[in-house]
Amino acid sequence: MASSISIILPDQSQRQLPTGSTGVDLAASIGPGLAKAALALVVNGAFLDLTAELHDGDRVRILTARDSEGVEILRHSMSHLLAEAVKELYPEAQVTIGPVIENGFYYDFDYVRPFTEGDLEKIEERMHQIALRDKAIHRVQMDRDDAVRLFLGMGEHYKAEIIGAIPQGQVISLYRQGEFLDLCRGPHAPRTGVLTAFKLLKVAGAYWRGDSRNRMLTRIYGTGWASEKDLKGYLHRLEEAEKRDHRRLAREMDLFHIQEEAPGMIFWHDRGWTLYRQVEGFVRDVMRDHGYKEVRTPQLVDRSLWERSGHWGKFRDEMFTTAAENRDYAVKPMNCPCHIQIFNQGIRSHHDLPLRLAEFGSCHRNEPSGTLHGLMRLRNFVQDDAHIFCTEEQIQDEVGQFIELVVQVYRAFGFEDILLKLSTRPENRIGDDALWDKAETALQLALEDKGLAFQLNPGEGAFYGPKVEFSLKDCLGRVWQCGTIQVDFSMPGRLDASYVDSDGVRKTPVMLHRAILGSLERFIGILIEHYAGHLPLWLAPLQAMVLTVTSRADEHAQAVAARLGRAGIRVDVDLRNEKVGYKIRGHSLVRVPVMLVVGDREVDENTVSVRLAGENIGTMTVDELLVWWNREGSAPSLGATSD
Repeated sequence: MASSISIILPDQSQRQLPTGSTGVDLAASIGPGLAKAALALVVNGAFLDLTAELHDGDRVRILTARDSEGVEILRHSMSHLLAEAVKELYPEAQVTIGPVIENGFYYDFDYVRPFTEGDLEKIEERMHQIALRDKAIHRVQMDRDDAVRLFLGMGEHYKAEIIGAIPQGQVISLYRQGEFLDLCRGPHAPRTGVLTAFKLLKVAGAYWRGDSRNRMLTRIYGTGWASEKDLKGYLHRLEEAEKRDHRRLAREMDLFHIQEEAPGMIFWHDRGWTLYRQVEGFVRDVMRDHGYKEVRTPQLVDRSLWERSGHWGKFRDEMFTTAAENRDYAVKPMNCPCHIQIFNQGIRSHHDLPLRLAEFGSCHRNEPSGTLHGLMRLRNFVQDDAHIFCTEEQIQDEVGQFIELVVQVYRAFGFEDILLKLSTRPENRIGDDALWDKAETALQLALEDKGLAFQLNPGEGAFYGPKVEFSLKDCLGRVWQCGTIQVDFSMPGRLDASYVDSDGVRKTPVMLHRAILGSLERFIGILIEHYAGHLPLWLAPLQAMVLTVTSRADEHAQAVAARLGRAGIRVDVDLRNEKVGYKIRGHSLVRVPVMLVVGDREVDENTVSVRLAGENIGTMTVDELLVWWNREGSAPSLGATSD
């Protein structure tokens, strides 16, 4: 046997180690700083514990808390720390599962009573105590049946059930830290002492295995980070997000409400509906200027159409259905099959292509009640939906134009940081692989032609075609997936769409499914939170309030408001016999951006005193104010494209 092995590092350099060396030895050979910071390994693409034995020719990357994968390993270990703390404090509690989630982790427990928010401080304190013990975290392997007997003997029936579902003869991976033992694939941090920057956040109910027929468990959520600085930064962002919660701001600004009689559906109030119409109107103008024809399609469509399109087999459980005169109908969950019905009216020629059909389509989806969340997740929502019917040769150009348009629209709404993903064929799909190859290639070439960076998202395409997903990043760094464009070679043929080519032969068009905002309601929720309710002047539901200082100014205030109203400005008048400072504070709370104060001097000079976002920007005549407004308060213009 060779007395040494050669390990290949990420920079392609090689390091010689004695046979039988582990990741611990490799880190120590590189330097004491890395030896202290090392958390786990990536060996030939596989994630392993730091104590894993290395072999000649292995390609090894050492993970630390600076790596995103290293932070995930810390979070995974923190979930075990949580479980151990609960078992020490409440020995009768049974542990179930505890995965890593975005920004943290959770663990589900079965106890004689649900854990409450009041228990979290005690549990978190015990977690810190366990971390200070700095116990080594060891991987243990065991035969499946032996592991089942072990956990049954410990009274951990959920763990025994999980292990019992694993094929017989398979080796089970367990992790031990001190006296605590848990089922896990790993890898884990080497010691509990590195688990310091965490915080328990909340409790929630969760059914075992997500099935409402099973026992309700208590889920404890936590967040975990590489350092106290990162943890404090995240907690600050959470506080900011809570202040910006669109549901709370909607109450303050009188925008909308939701009530139990219509779960997942919005009751828009006057100001909220005004905001909605501003967003919709802007997108409508963009659609018109870029060659789209707006259409409207029915809400109820016979089941047979959804079966032919493939949606019935894929989304049946998410559809609201009804029946009349012995026919089954679905309330439409999406618009695409209906747009093909419009395309199919009359004989289409290649001269008609590309044909761009747009609709602000009201869709209904039977989302689980537990997932509903204000404007962000609804059962009834409107999509700025459109479908482009084109030839294969036109795909890349149409996709390229759309990419440019999406970026322009997001920037018009104030979002500069835009992320793109190319999602390729899923496992369950319709259509030939050759068509999928064409569709994926067309999207990739369009992205590369624009010189845009994008992330590959394998297996996450729609069931009928690959897609590019557009996400925007808000002021808190949160990423929201909004727009999409999908290439579909399959559905037009399934629904008998065709056009006559230049050679007189009937061919099936390619269909591009596309949306810029996605759900209008959700996008408005994102806008509200991004701006904390202080929307750009062109979007503000009520743009200006004329405030009087004395009753002598009432007539002048009303005349100013009338003049501004005729100019299309959304304005109101406050003639109450209150101090002007009191009026300003009240209207500022509901995010009215412009205050126009009129007193005796303004009456005498036929002017208004203008305050924007709390700052006095001067006295103007109404004519001067309108010039200023046209410059500062108009909706952005994207211009038009030639077809």
